[in-house]
Amino acid sequence: MTGILDEALRRLHVTGPEHDGWLSNHGPMAAEALVHHGRADQVHRWLDGYERRLVEVPRGIAPIAADEWREPLGDPVRTGDWLAFFDRALRAEPWSDVLALWWPRLLPGIAAGATHGVIRVGHAVRALREQETEDRVAELGQGLAYWAARWQPLAPAGRGPYRSSDPRAALDAVPRVPDQRSGIRSRLAQLADLPGWPAAAGAVPGPAGTTAGDRLVGIVTAAVRLHTTHGYGNPVLLVHAATAPLAVLRTLPSLPAALHEPSLAAAWAATAAVTAAYAPPVARAFTPGAPDAPAVLEQATESGDAHAIKFADAAIEMWHREPDPLLLASSRHATELILDE
Repeated sequence: MTGILDEALRRLHVTGPEHDGWLSNHGPMAAEALVHHGRADQVHRWLDGYERRLVEVPRGIAPIAADEWREPLGDPVRTGDWLAFFDRALRAEPWSDVLALWWPRLLPGIAAGATHGVIRVGHAVRALREQETEDRVAELGQGLAYWAARWQPLAPAGRGPYRSSDPRAALDAVPRVPDQRSGIRSRLAQLADLPGWPAAAGAVPGPAGTTAGDRLVGIVTAAVRLHTTHGYGNPVLLVHAATAPLAVLRTLPSLPAALHEPSLAAAWAATAAVTAAYAPPVARAFTPGAPDAPAVLEQATESGDAHAIKFADAAIEMWHREPDPLLLASSRHATELILDE
């Protein structure tokens, strides 16, 4: 059944990374999540409905030279050029080498495409680690290209020491942007003038002495739990508080050790930024119940919503690491909130 993912990627690689303005193409990410969780038989049916909204792959303007990448970084008009650039790069070098070169270049712009650049790369890397195929290598290139084209740095974080604190408590302490009525670019722009932002974003929470991977697990788990009480504010966008650091966690084993700590810091900053932008200041009561993983994934799949599928993917992965029923209940609740929007 793993060949279905490659078939799905071939279908999707003739479409662009965005549609309807700058909405991200979630097809490759959702397809990979479904296959990973044993739902390959539902991928093409899901794509039949989803791909109607997609557009053709954008054309390039001028080739990007290997030593002239800085100027077009973050320029969405050059999306077609970035797609061609990474297609060439991945045909010439092993995918792990290309990833190791470009990850530190792209990491400061982790907010790219509302964090969908790094999320798409994370799904591609997980697929490649399971099986290396031409289509999966091409998908990594598409993810890197999208990240480069939409590259967007966050407001600078402080440089304080890592906190020996609970990640969920740290998320609750993240200050909220004053105007939560506008789009993500406007919300993220408010971080620069938000009191307490540098301190909150610069101090990564987690138990003292733990690895970058362990701290990322704690951050993702906390963000999944946060959705139960704060997802009502914006159930779709708050999903990324969990899926962005999870993408970094999935990529970490394929990166040089020297990149682990910077990756952790950027992932926490992304989670804090999404929380600041989309988590309302007041929590709502939540009654968890006791769903099981297959039911949670089935509910998300039947919803047809890509964010529901990706959040279920994140919740189930964290639940396998820590079998807390609240994690699965969070996915169920998120799907219900997304459907009610």
